[in-house]
Amino acid sequence: MNLLGSLRYLLALDEHKHFGRAAQACHITQPALSNALRAMEQEFGCAIVSRGRSFVGFTAEGQRVLGSARRMLHERDVLQQDLQSSVDRPQGTLRLGVVPTAVPIAARFAARLQARYPGIAPVVLSLSSPEIEAGLESLSLDLGLGYTDRLRHLGIRLGTVAQYAEHYFLVRRATGPDTGQLQFGPRIGWAQAAKMPLCLLTPDMHNRTLVDGAFATAQTTVRPVIETNSILTLALSVVAGDVCSVLPGALVGAVRGYRELEALPLADPEVLTPVGFMIAPGDRPSRAQDAALGLAREPAWLAHVAANSGALVQGPVQFRS
Repeated sequence: MNLLGSLRYLLALDEHKHFGRAAQACHITQPALSNALRAMEQEFGCAIVSRGRSFVGFTAEGQRVLGSARRMLHERDVLQQDLQSSVDRPQGTLRLGVVPTAVPIAARFAARLQARYPGIAPVVLSLSSPEIEAGLESLSLDLGLGYTDRLRHLGIRLGTVAQYAEHYFLVRRATGPDTGQLQFGPRIGWAQAAKMPLCLLTPDMHNRTLVDGAFATAQTTVRPVIETNSILTLALSVVAGDVCSVLPGALVGAVRGYRELEALPLADPEVLTPVGFMIAPGDRPSRAQDAALGLAREPAWLAHVAANSGALVQGPVQFRS
């Protein structure tokens, strides 16, 4: 029995919750996957998978095997990266889970990391905050980029590297003369913004929770005319229609080329949400993780982040007086 291969099949089954889809993800047939798991059950002398007419779940013993499988495969990947890397040439895959509003920053980060270290292959995944936290805990993610204030509130223990504070803007079609790029207008209150036709993220997104909290603090409620879980829809609905949207600075920075738009900083209340990289504590980092964390702490990178996120006051585009 190929133990490591069987453990990978087990993790694929946990991810897909379906024998056929797990087998397809592993590029094997479903009978081959089932036979490998049965052989592992015989090896350990206990049932691992609860079977019915389809996949049901894992037994209590299976849950323990799953935990060990994640740790063993993680250590195997760390060792392989270590053996294949030199001090200044790290090798390997880096799986980065990112909240949707931080995807533009993650894309910049992945591009810089790969340009500096061609042996690193970043995999950037747009995930919800709970999915990122669960992925770091299960070791299926190497790094997360998201809302670090959640960790303290929920009692989640993860290492963090601060990146920027998320500021918020009302984005609408421009009312001033065409300047060839996105314009910045005067500050606007959340209460005033609530009166406009808004496209917002769906209530299951953590960013929507933050936005609704700001409206509540301004003693107003909002009924969006469009809701979406797509960041692209959030931005392009303003370009294509007569709606406005609430975007964090990182997304505003990503649509600077749209001359049809203007961004108004939101105030009363002033909402600042910390965003940072997260990593599971206590585990030996891989070479790719070490290189990524080193880049995340560099002053030049942090200056680049500040120019393309947050209040957008340090970048090439300044607020209009």
